[in-house]
Amino acid sequence: MYLTTLDPFTRDFDRIVRRAFGPGSIGAGYAPALPMDSARRDGELVLRFDVPGVDPEKIDVTVDKGVLTVSATREEAKTEGESPIVRERRFGSFTRRVRLSENLNADAIEASNSEGVLEIRIPVLEAAKPRKITVAATEAKELAS
Repeated sequence: MYLTTLDPFTRDFDRIVRRAFGPGSIGAGYAPALPMDSARRDGELVLRFDVPGVDPEKIDVTVDKGVLTVSATREEAKTEGESPIVRERRFGSFTRRVRLSENLNADAIEASNSEGVLEIRIPVLEAAKPRKITVAATEAKELAS
């Protein structure tokens, strides 16, 4: 496993909210503030975060003691003379923390933002990559009687 969620309170709280408001319930549609997908691709772990409408300069990615933190701030654009009727979009500051495995090279992390998706690429260390083991052929030894 290459990553785990960090905050046990948040994990437990998210589990309770999903149970109470999960599929088929009145509050269905709950989602974390920074939804994330992860995948392994060509010797690296790829994390993708939805950050629609967030200025790339308002996104902060840090790594400290094996924890990747992604913070983003989406500011509300207010138009003078406008009175909101429905407000479903989230505004403000959002943070997501992910504990990285020791099998990842945290010193070589790269991040890019395209069309509202923040992509973070973390190389897998050579020692953790799958490798083929050669089986040596040996001559059978005669059993002593």
